[in-house]
Amino acid sequence: MPLVSLSGMLADAVRGAYGVCYCESWNLESLQAVVEAAEDCRSPVVAGFNGGFLRHCSRRKAENLAYYAGFKLALERSSVPVAFLLNESDSLEQIEQGIELGFNAVMPENEGLGPAEYLDLVRKVVALAHPRNVWVEAQLGVLPNGTRDGHSEAGHGEITDPERARCFIEQTGIDALSVSIGNVHVLTSGKAAIDFDALRQVRERVNVPLVLHGGTSLEYKLLRELVGLGVAKFNFGTILKQAYLDAVRERLSKYERPLNPHAFLGVGGDSDIMIAGREAVRATVKELLNAAGSAGRANV
Repeated sequence: MPLVSLSGMLADAVRGAYGVCYCESWNLESLQAVVEAAEDCRSPVVAGFNGGFLRHCSRRKAENLAYYAGFKLALERSSVPVAFLLNESDSLEQIEQGIELGFNAVMPENEGLGPAEYLDLVRKVVALAHPRNVWVEAQLGVLPNGTRDGHSEAGHGEITDPERARCFIEQTGIDALSVSIGNVHVLTSGKAAIDFDALRQVRERVNVPLVLHGGTSLEYKLLRELVGLGVAKFNFGTILKQAYLDAVRERLSKYERPLNPHAFLGVGGDSDIMIAGREAVRATVKELLNAAGSAGRANV
C-alpha cells in the first residue's frame, strides 16, 4: 500500500489507546526485519533512518541519502500501514533532500543547537514539509546519553518545560512533540526512571501527539501507561542494534578460513550472518509492537 501519513497513523493510535513504534534501521536487513515483523503482527509501523548518523562526523564523507530513500519502493509494497521517517537531522539541506526523495516524515534534531537556532530550523522545515504533506516532529528538552563511544555519560538531560512546549508548538506548527521526561538515549543496560508528573504537565498544555525517543531505556510494562498519558509514538534503535550484533557475532564465530564464505554471507541459509541479524531484529521488533499495543491494529 502507499506510504501512510503519520498524522493519520497517530490519530488512529490515540483513538485506539495504543502506541506506534518507530524502529530505526541502518541497512537492508534491519529495514526488512522491521517491515516483516509488522506484517507478522498485523501492526502499523514507522520505518526509517537516522539522518544524523548518515552524516556523522566519524564518517569519511556523508552517506548518499538516495540509497536509503530507495527503500521507499519496498515499503509501498508492504501489506500493513508504514510511514517513512528521516530521523534526528540538524541539516536543513539533508532534510530538504529527504523530502524530495520521498520520506513522508522528518524530525529536526535539537542537540547542540541553541533555542533560537532550533526554532529557526524547525520553522524552515515546517515551511518546506507541510506544503508537500510531510509530517514534522520536533523536540523540546534534552535527553541524557547512557553511553557514547563505549563510555558512560556523566551529563544530565533537561526535562521538557510544559509552557515552553506550548509556545513552541504555536510558534512552529509542528505535528508532534518529542519530550524529555527521564528517558535516555543509547542506554545499553538497565532502564530509566520516568517522571510521570512531568509528562502529565506537558500533556495538559499541548494538543499534539507526544513522542518518546530513547525507547530502549523504557520498561516494556510501562508503554501502555505512557500511552494513557498522551504518548503516541516510541522510538527504538539501540536495542535493535544490540540484537543484531549479538546474532551476527554468534554466527560469525563459526567461520574461519578456508570455509566457504558464501554460506556465511549471501546464500541465505542457516549459517548466513545477514539472515541471523535480520531474524534477531525481527523478533525484537515483534516484542516491541506487542508491548506498545499496536499488534493486530493494521486492519482496524
